[in-house]
Amino acid sequence: MAVSKVVVVFALFGFINYNANAQRSPTISYISQTQIKDIGGTVELSCSVQYTQDYSVIWMKLDHGNSLPISTGSTLILHDSRFSLRYDPTSSTYVLQIKDMQETDAGTYACQILISPTNKVSAEVEVQVRRPPFISDNSTRSVVVSEGEVVEMECYAGGYPPPKTSWRRENNAILPTGGSIYRGNKLKIKAIRKEDRGTYYCVAENGVGRGTKRNIAVEVEFPPVVTVPRPRLGQALQYDMDLECHVEAYPPPAITWEKDGNSLSNNQHFKISHFAVADEFTDTTLRVITIEKKQYGVYVCKAVNKLGTAEGKVELFESIIPVCPPACGSARYGDASTLSTSTAALLITFLIFLYRNLNAQR
Repeated sequence: MAVSKVVVVFALFGFINYNANAQRSPTISYISQTQIKDIGGTVELSCSVQYTQDYSVIWMKLDHGNSLPISTGSTLILHDSRFSLRYDPTSSTYVLQIKDMQETDAGTYACQILISPTNKVSAEVEVQVRRPPFISDNSTRSVVVSEGEVVEMECYAGGYPPPKTSWRRENNAILPTGGSIYRGNKLKIKAIRKEDRGTYYCVAENGVGRGTKRNIAVEVEFPPVVTVPRPRLGQALQYDMDLECHVEAYPPPAITWEKDGNSLSNNQHFKISHFAVADEFTDTTLRVITIEKKQYGVYVCKAVNKLGTAEGKVELFESIIPVCPPACGSARYGDASTLSTSTAALLITFLIFLYRNLNAQR
């Protein structure tokens, strides 16, 4: 009789314990916290569950309302060699591993217990993939404008975390907006000047890697500006003389030399040369060869581009003493031969001058 009572008690205890276990709902006891990884790295997402003997546990990736199933139970259903799944029965933990991470792997991952078609238990973990900054193709690449116009340059950068953009000039020159750095993705110049031309840099930084930058060439079109370093030059008869003009313009101008309204060209009397220092700067030289009386006078160097015309004037007058250079040729000044030639030329000229004066006094 005593034995039968013990059996009844154990049977009753087992029945109560069974009902208690049966009434317990499946739960997720642990889910990994937010994960931040670099591109090419590896991440592991853990999900521990309880009371799921009769239910399916799955990993999903949630993407703007679209769900991508990855695994069910301890079986991986996504055919991607970068993904793997481990199950630890002692802790009822499902570990999802992703290797060689790509930017597209970023997003929200959900560990779910399916109870019924309309009922589930779910926990989510955010995965962030860090990527060095990059500058988008829709950013400004180059600018060609006329002086005085409004200029707006744009720079759009991607990456994770979202990068910050700034603007600089070559050699840290002062920006038209003031200062050497301007922060923001747009740089606006209200009235650009020719001095503002050059190379600008859009710089994007987010703390991943060394950042990146893009060079933006800014060309400012402006009418020619002509300067004459020596407006009056004297030279003796039968000697050569170089007349010079400096031209600043963009686009590069057409440059001509004139005298008495007539355009000059290369011949036995004149030699014209142009030397482009840069896209905007050109030095032009007119050499008057073996000067004759009729070649004294005012010469005009003229520069023309689509935005305007400018000119400079150089007066060539007669002098008694030859000017070196170019009268003494292209020899190195300071040589004994050069000095003796120059001295002889000066002596001859002086003697001619004395002879003319003596004849005039008779």
